[in-house]
Amino acid sequence: MEQFKEKLLDAFEVSSINENDVIKDFDSWDSLTLLTVIATIDSEFGFQMNASDFDKIITISDLFDFISKNKK
Repeated sequence: MEQFKEKLLDAFEVSSINENDVIKDFDSWDSLTLLTVIATIDSEFGFQMNASDFDKIITISDLFDFISKNKK
């Protein structure tokens, strides 16, 4: 989880991320940030997501769990 959070710092333009942070509450959250997060996850973790996947993802922990459960 720590490595995961570390990789997302630039995408969210923050200096720290907590597991319980609500993704849509980040000041930088917009459609460009969404695409940046998707691209970061693809390049850093080899997992491809769609924007619609974020409909059910609320927190950083939810995002981590989603990738962990769906990555093959």
